[in-house]
Amino acid sequence: MDRLADIALADIAEVSEFWRGLGLPGLIDLHVHFMPQNVLSKVWAFFDAGHKVGRAWPVAYKLPEDERVELLRAFGVRRFGALSYPHKPDMAEWLNSWGAEFASRTPDALHCATFYPEEGAGAYVGRALDDGARLFKAHLQVGRYDPRSSLLEPVWGLLAETGTPVVVHCGSGPTPGEFTGIGPISEVMERHPDLVMIVAHMGAPEYGDFLDLAARHPFVHLDTTIVFSDLMDKIAPFPPSLMPRLLELGDRIVLGTDFPNIPHRYGHQLESLARLELGDDWLRGVCWHNPARLLG
Repeated sequence: MDRLADIALADIAEVSEFWRGLGLPGLIDLHVHFMPQNVLSKVWAFFDAGHKVGRAWPVAYKLPEDERVELLRAFGVRRFGALSYPHKPDMAEWLNSWGAEFASRTPDALHCATFYPEEGAGAYVGRALDDGARLFKAHLQVGRYDPRSSLLEPVWGLLAETGTPVVVHCGSGPTPGEFTGIGPISEVMERHPDLVMIVAHMGAPEYGDFLDLAARHPFVHLDTTIVFSDLMDKIAPFPPSLMPRLLELGDRIVLGTDFPNIPHRYGHQLESLARLELGDDWLRGVCWHNPARLLG
């Protein structure tokens, strides 16, 4: 903890003060990334080059894996996602094997898995579920695939049947993709209305469209990842006119941060939520009760 003490003591104190002030036992963060180091190094290089939003994006917590886990625990994050995602065929099953191994040695990490539109996707997703996977990730922008692909029908069906949540990056931020936006993924929800989907980044920048989707489908949730932060307020601000809908759908919003791949301190995401002034009950739901209910 010596190195962490040098870089994060103030951050740890800030985060701990936040959840203790709400009377919570800690935090549940569903949008956290852990993946094989060779993959993560490429992700960090992508951020370092400024490709994420066309400007510098210094990764705040570029630490070895064990120190990142230790830091989350020091923050008081009791359960966290370990999301990874493929960008090409023949990658997802390997990531799933790594994710299962990571979860086996990290008891507070959720056993996470992923998929890609390819032959056998339904089979390996079924195996991941049998092995105990509790949270999935799909990234339509990075993967550049159509979620309506027939190759994914058995995947969506299995996830819906088992009630297993899937975090889906389907909004068009930071740059639009051929299959991002409300259209493709809304067709998936029409075909699989029992699918428990968590819209990453609240669907930025199409916030209103994805709030409408959640209003139509009771199993659609939205995560807070990066939204309301100083950076997002510059590139895709949340419209003030939509603020009342955050209260209306308050039981469907869950905490996400994108740790460790964030350009600000962890506590800034929490601070950003608090300054919305939607009330302590709303914050308690977002940061603990809503994700706890999703995880059973």
